[in-house]
Amino acid sequence: MTALGFLYPGHSAEDDYPRIEQLLGSDIRVDLVHTDLGEDVHRADALRVLGSPERLAAGVQELRHTGAEAVVWASASGSFGYGWEGAHEQVRGLAVAAGMPASSTSFGFVHAGRELGVRRVAIGATYPDDIAGLFADFLRAGGLDVVAVHASGIGTVAEVGAWGEAELFALARAADHADAEAVLLPDTALHTVSHVTALEKELGKPVLTGNQVTVWEALRLADRRVNAPTLGALFTREPIVQV
Repeated sequence: MTALGFLYPGHSAEDDYPRIEQLLGSDIRVDLVHTDLGEDVHRADALRVLGSPERLAAGVQELRHTGAEAVVWASASGSFGYGWEGAHEQVRGLAVAAGMPASSTSFGFVHAGRELGVRRVAIGATYPDDIAGLFADFLRAGGLDVVAVHASGIGTVAEVGAWGEAELFALARAADHADAEAVLLPDTALHTVSHVTALEKELGKPVLTGNQVTVWEALRLADRRVNAPTLGALFTREPIVQV
C-alpha cells in the first residue's frame, strides 16, 4: 500500500480525490487534510496567507497519523503566488515540518509538462488576470513556453467550486490555442477529474488539471508509476500491467 497525503485548502472540489483513488485501481490510498481557507478571494496578498507556513503546519500533524509517504500542498494559487523561489522555500519548509518528501500543485504542473514532453502550453484560469499572470510567470520560470492565457476573472473559491461541466468545457475551449501542445487548468477548486479524457478528446491534446496533477505529483514523490487512462494522457506513460 502506498499512502499519499494532501493538504487541501477549504472545501470545494475535494471529492475529486476519492474519485482519483478509485480510478487509480491499485494499492494506493489518498488521504486529504483540510487547511484553513481564510479569506475566500483570489488576491495576491490573500494567497500568500493561504499558503503560509503556519497554515500548512496546522494540517501536518494530522497528516502524519495517516502514514503518508509524501505530501503535496494541493493549491496552485497558494503556491505559485509565492513566485518560483518562494514556492521552493514553501515546499522545503513543508518537507521539514512533515518529515517526508513534499511538493505543491504548481510544481506538479511543471513536472507533468516535462513528463509529457510538451513545451508550449495554454492556460485556462478561473482567476482574475493578474493572478493568472503569476501562474504564467511561474511556468516560464520552470522552462515552459506559455503561448496563451485565458482568465475568467472569478473572485472566489466558492464560485469556482459551483462550476459544472458546461463551465469547465467552456473554459478549456476558450483557453486552447493552435500553438499549444497542452492545455493547463490550474485551479484545484475546479471539479475536473471526471472530465479529463473527454476534454482531451475534444481538444485533441493533453489537458492537465489541478487535482489530477496534484495526485500525479504525489505519486512521483513516492516513486510510484501507475497506468490509469481514465485520468488522461499524463497517466498513460507506464505499461498497463502493474507489478
